Amino acid sequence: MKAQRKVAAFFAEHDVEGEPAYQILDLASEVGEIAKDAANSTDYGAAPEELDVKTDELGDALFSLLAVAESLDVDADEALDEALAKYEKRIEETGDPSSGR
Repeated sequence: MKAQRKVAAFFAEHDVEGEPAYQILDLASEVGEIAKDAANSTDYGAAPEELDVKTDELGDALFSLLAVAESLDVDADEALDEALAKYEKRIEETGDPSSGR
């Protein structure tokens, strides 16, 4: 994935690669920022049509996720393909991609 290579290059250039456990905590924090945008912009769900999530927050979460993948030596493209195959199988079996059924 081109984006994962960009993250790897950024780490190499700035010597900022961290421990995966800390990167996972950072990822959770970044996803929390997206949820905060959603909660604030929709008045905690009362006005869903007002949803406004900042693109830089999405970028931060994506960066963090790709950083975790890179640190764990996981190819993000392969992980995505695996997830899509899992969802396709669930749809075929249950008609729904979620695991909650």
